[in-house]
This record gives sequence, structure tokens and C-alpha cells, in this order.
Amino acid sequence: MASTQKQKKAAPARAKVRPAGFPTRQQVMDFITESDTPAGKREIAKAFGLKGQEKIALKALLKDMADEGLLDIGPARAFHKMGGVPKVTVLRIVDVDDTTLIATPERWEAEGQPAPRIRVVERGKRGALTIGDRILARTEEAGKGWLAHPMKKLAKATEMLLGVVEEMADGKLWLRPVDKRIRKDTPISDIGTAKKGDLVLAEPTGRPPRISARVTDILGDPFAPRSFSLIAIHKHGIPHVFPEAVEEEAVIASKLPLHEDKREDLRHLPIVAIDPVDARDHDDAVWAAPDEDPANEGGYKAIVAIADVSYYVRPGSALDREARKRGNSVYFPDLVVPMLPHQLSSDMCSLRAGQDRAAMACHLVIDAQGKVKSFRFSRAIIRVAAVLAYENAQAAIDGEQDNDLLEPALKPLWACWALLRKAREKRDPLALDLPERRVVLDEWGKIVSVAVRERLDAHMLIEDYMIAANVAAAKALEAKKAPVMYRVHETPGRDKLVALKEYLATFDIDFALGQVIRPSTFNQLIKKVGESEEKEQIMTQILRSQTQAYYAPQNMGHFGLALGSYAHFTSPIRRYADLLVHRALVGAYDLELPAPKDKAIPDRSSLSQEDYENMGRVGEMISGHERRAMEAERETIDRYVAAFLSAHVGEVVKARITGVQNFGFFATVEGLGGDGLVPVSTLGAEHFFFDEAGKALQGVESGDGYTVGQRLELRLAEADPINGALRFELPDNPAPRGSPLKRDRTRPKIHRGRPTNIRHIGSSRGKHKKR
Repeated sequence: MASTQKQKKAAPARAKVRPAGFPTRQQVMDFITESDTPAGKREIAKAFGLKGQEKIALKALLKDMADEGLLDIGPARAFHKMGGVPKVTVLRIVDVDDTTLIATPERWEAEGQPAPRIRVVERGKRGALTIGDRILARTEEAGKGWLAHPMKKLAKATEMLLGVVEEMADGKLWLRPVDKRIRKDTPISDIGTAKKGDLVLAEPTGRPPRISARVTDILGDPFAPRSFSLIAIHKHGIPHVFPEAVEEEAVIASKLPLHEDKREDLRHLPIVAIDPVDARDHDDAVWAAPDEDPANEGGYKAIVAIADVSYYVRPGSALDREARKRGNSVYFPDLVVPMLPHQLSSDMCSLRAGQDRAAMACHLVIDAQGKVKSFRFSRAIIRVAAVLAYENAQAAIDGEQDNDLLEPALKPLWACWALLRKAREKRDPLALDLPERRVVLDEWGKIVSVAVRERLDAHMLIEDYMIAANVAAAKALEAKKAPVMYRVHETPGRDKLVALKEYLATFDIDFALGQVIRPSTFNQLIKKVGESEEKEQIMTQILRSQTQAYYAPQNMGHFGLALGSYAHFTSPIRRYADLLVHRALVGAYDLELPAPKDKAIPDRSSLSQEDYENMGRVGEMISGHERRAMEAERETIDRYVAAFLSAHVGEVVKARITGVQNFGFFATVEGLGGDGLVPVSTLGAEHFFFDEAGKALQGVESGDGYTVGQRLELRLAEADPINGALRFELPDNPAPRGSPLKRDRTRPKIHRGRPTNIRHIGSSRGKHKKR
């Protein structure tokens, strides 16, 4: 009773009474979020009645949460409707406007909307915060923007200021940022041994408005091979160097015996791995054959064999901690940042042809209608017959290339896939066939071309086998009432559906909001469009209307695939979620193998108690890591595209409008990608209406319009490989041919805000403000 009274006294403004005892991470975040006053360690300790050693443990917990970036509300509650920011969130200070610090949310997931620039209101002595600092802050909407009231300064992330050293005409050195969010260069106060043109890490020093940079690390030539990936790695704080203890443990783990006598021996089967031609690791292989059971006439048996990573990476080990910290492998055009050390990811856990490998095998029985009748899982030993590129497997099936495995392996795989495809068509999952860019580099790391990846039957075949295995893994664990790390993709929210309806109306396409929304609903829309010029842009808009998939122990289904239960099982080399699913299967189906003799390796390979207790928190963490990797990969490709186009500045290119805002429109070069801005200020003195619903700018006098999806010719005015930015102009605007435009520090200050030649229609002013 006394403990409850303490809690009530500590948080009078809160309706909920927190239970006594040491709080969980979620309880701490709930307290911070719901508190109307800044909640520090003392207030939290009082609220939960903590004393003595519990206070010390609380201090350690808060430091861990700050270091891990978990003091944000999390992916499911990170943002309010219409692009708002949480009441309490983690911000990173990125800029200074005169003496006011500017911050942006550390996590920003509102698709198609730029991260808000939030003014930081410092209390007490000014200058305690500077660029690069991370803060936990309360936020409030004020006028046309947001204010942040710092609650606590958090531990600095590995990222400081990342940029390129530039020398001005007056001899002064400035740090040019690689982050598009940072709009100002920073004067360099301490260059160290760096020189003009170097890519460097720098520490912000001084107080606003006299912020300067002290160079701490020289990363080298920003245009050298791999530098674009290096920029992304440092900018996003992606762990890329394995600690010595982790490398040593990987060597020990890679030497564990396979226990052939205790594994199901599948080495006699012609199992094949079919992967991209440039794949760095091979974690899945497939096999199929007609089912000899008369009760399943016309059906097939199939095996999806996945590298048995859980055998090598065990709960509580140094390898496990590092894999969880990374969450996934990150794939750049020129290198891979693997989740696991190379001794495992590229060797013992990679299913190499002709070598015995430990595998987790998913055995499927498929009937003549393509329905999976039954499944089972086993720990197996396999010997892959061949590792084939998608193109080679397809050429063999099409009769364009000889292959010894055509009859014993490939033809049965394709015949079984024909059944799986039947079931897929009946399910009618979301079918958005959007092009995917592939950057092609030469042996020196220079970009040769940017090509669209060809979509072959071989790609869809492997995709359908993997989906079948993923569904089987989820259902197998559900059958045992075991924990599942689900891959969740929720139904689109009403706000996005309303926006899609308004967009489709501009094409005279009706979209009823009252209907039950299924993937087939969108597929029917795409069929209506047919092969018109608008098809790709409408598919892009449908994609933007979807929610973002994430990992969680609570099953909400997978909307896009039209599946009730779905988990990732097929890529444990590169995704931590899959590793957890493997561990759960080991425990649920009693697949544990003898404990290692080397005491440096933990005994068990099934889920630990910590795994059980932290499924929700780990799901949030690895979902964040996945988004971090996607953003880093996308930005790196944009930098390569800008580097490729920098030799074509001044030329007229064919482009397509990808986005329209009140300040201009964004366009991408056809066949290459890479978004660039056409500022409305370059469109002449004419006034334009901004139609938000129709995603268009409309000229008042001329009637000229610029809308999403429109194809047109533009002059490339600037291509900046450092931050991946492009800038275009209309062809009749004179633009210099040659190198990217230099910055002129003698130019008058540009006043930001709505351009004078813009009027806004399509939404209320308040709605527009919040977007």
C-alpha cells in the first residue's frame, strides 16, 4: 500500500498507477511518455519505489536504452497522424539558425514527407547543447512548426559530423556535410592532418552561433571505390567492424562437429541453390520430386534447406550479441556489411556446392491444387549439387543452355512450382511489379551502368518456395504454442487510403472506401489501368499507401502476401529474426544436438529465457535496423547514380516526375533513377497553384501543369555525388555545361518558406501545415 501511495505522489498528473518493483523497458517508456513533466532517473525511481541496488540497476538500464536508441516510442507508435512527432521522442541536433538549435527526429518513417526541423528551446545556460547531440525531448506544435523542450542529453552515437573538407577562395576551410538534412557548411577550426577533398569525421565544438568542426578521423578520398558505402555506414552508425572476441568465437564455432549420425542425411538428393549472380552468401537450397504416395496423386514433395545458423550462433554468446546489435546484413553495390563474421557467413554457414553443410530442412507435401498438405522440420546434413545464377537456371529450363541437373533437379522444381503458383493465384497477393535498380561496377569500383533487374520465372520460383517454408515455420510453432517472431504487414490505414482515393480520382478512377480492403482490391485497380503510361506511377502510389512491414511476437497477419501467419525462416545468415525462428523450432520440436565440448560455446541452440522475455523489444530493435539498412542502401545507390550523372551536367535528359510539393517537383532520370528537384523558382514569374490531392502544380496564366508520373525532358543542372543530390531545370533555362555548381559564399542569404509564386489548394491550411 505504501508503495502505491509513493507512486501516486510521484506522478499526480497520471491516471495510471504503476506496479511496484523493478520496471521493464516498456514500463519506463510508458512513464516517460505519459508524464506531463520531465521524467529523469530520480522521478522514475520514485514512481516505482526503487531503493538501493535497484537504483543502480535503473541507472544502467537507462544508459543501455539511451545507447541503443530505445528511448523513442517505437515503430508502432513513433508518429501521430498526418506527419506529427511523438510527445516524447529522441531528437538529433543537426543545424543552428542564428542562435537557435535545430533538431530532427532520430527515427522518421513518414513516407514521402521530409523530417520536420524542430526548434530546440534551451533552458538555463545556453550552449550546453551543440550539433550532433542526441536529446530526449518533449515536443509541441507551435505556429507553423514544432518546438522541443530537452528533458535529457543522451549518450552520443558513433555518428558525429561527416563531410568533405572544402577550401574557399579566401583560403578558409569548411566542412561540407554529406547529410541532405544539414543545410549549412561548418567552418573547420582544427584540420589535423586532413587536406582539401578528404572525407572526414569531425566533432562539433563551440557554442551557437559560433559552431566549428574539429576533424577527428580521416576516411580518405570520397570518390575512391567503396567510399560511398563508407559514407552510409558512418552516417547511419552501422556496426561494420567485428570485435576481436566475436571473430575468435566465430573461428571456434565454425569447427563444431556436424554430428552426421544425429542429423537427417539428405546428401543423396540433388539439392540446388539458385541465387543472384553476384550473391556473396548462399543460405537456401531447394529440391522437389513427384510424391509417390497414391493418396497424393499429382502432388509433389519438396525440401527447402536452410543453413543451420542456430547451431553455430547460440543464445548468450558473443556472436549472438553482435548479430542482435546488427539485426541484418547490409548490401551495398560494392561491399556487404555482414551480420555474422566471414568465417560463418561466407564459409561454414554458406551452402557451397559439393561440401557437407549443416541445414535446417523444411519438408513439404504439396497436393495437385498447390496446397501444402503437411510439413515437418529436421536438422539435416546436405551437399548442394550446384549453385546456379537465376539467369543460368532459367536458360537451362528454356532450352538455351545445357545443364546436367536439368532432368534430375530443375524440371521437378519447375513442375512443383507450377502447383505452388496455382495456390498463389488463388490467394491473389499484392502484385506490384515495379522495377528494381542494380548498380554495375567495374573491377576498380567505378560505376559502369545502372540497370533494371530482369524479372524471371526463376526469381518467382524461389520466392514461392521461400514463402511456403516461411508459412510452414510460423504454423509449426503455432501448433506447439511456441513463441514466433512474426513478419507483420498490416492493412493500410484510412488516412493513406483517403489520399489514394483522391489521387486516383485525378485519373477518373473510382476507389470505394467502404469496401473490405484486400490485396486483390489493388490488383483489380492495376488491371483497370492496363498497360497505359500511368501504370507505373499508379503502382508506385499504391505502394506508398501500404503500411511498413515489421517484426513482432504478436500476429497481425501479412496483408501484402494475403497470409494469416507468416514468419521469416529462410535467411538466418543475414536476418536475426530468422535466427530466432530457427531457435524456436529447435526447442519446440526437440531438435537439440549434443552440447559442444568447448566451454566457450553455450550448450543450447534453442531459445533462451532472455529470448523469450525480450521478443517484443528485439522485434522493435531489428525492425529499426532493417529500416536503417534500407535507407543506407538506397542513399548509396543515389550517390552512385549522381556520380555517374556528374559527367553529364548540362545535358538534356528524359525524366519522369516522382513527387510534387509547393516548392517544386522531383523528377528521376528514366532508366537510371536518382531523384532531383526542379525548384518552382526556376519555372518563371508565373503563379502556380499547388493541388495537393492531384499531386500537381498548375500554371495560372499558361495552364502548364506538372504532375506525378508526367514524362518530360529536363536539363541536368547539378549532380552531387557526396550527398546523392540532383538538380534539374527546364530545357529552355540556360544552364552551364560541365562540373557541378560551386557554392558561392558571397551570395545573399536565401529566405526560406513558401515561394511567392505559389498558391495552395487541395486541403485546408491546417492540414497542410501538419503534413
